[in-house]
Amino acid sequence: MKLLLDTHIWLWALSAPSLLSPGVTQELKDPRNEIWLSPISVWETLTLARKGRIMVDGDAESWVRQALGKVTLKEAGLNHEVAIRSMALHLAHWDPADRFIAATAVVYDLTLVTADDRLLACRQYSTLANK
Repeated sequence: MKLLLDTHIWLWALSAPSLLSPGVTQELKDPRNEIWLSPISVWETLTLARKGRIMVDGDAESWVRQALGKVTLKEAGLNHEVAIRSMALHLAHWDPADRFIAATAVVYDLTLVTADDRLLACRQYSTLANK
């Protein structure tokens, strides 16, 4: 399976794995699965750190760089098609980060791993619920 981590899932996997469900934990550890991350999650993490909504050791940029080196992740690049698809999704909200991450799942044919009920409610892409 090709799994795209929502930002909070990536952060939980790094610093609070007890927040991950047993099913998600199992899939993340399965060596047959590919783990993908959007650059939007990196941007969102840096933004959350700057606003003080999450705390990281040291400066946020260094922390993110170290976090990206801890696990083999495939980068799901932001491109024109992701931008176009982000506007065509039937999501209940207009959060740009969520729209880009969800559109990334569509464009790259990835399963979005999330605990966000609003993202789980959309049926335009495959999801794995952290429930």
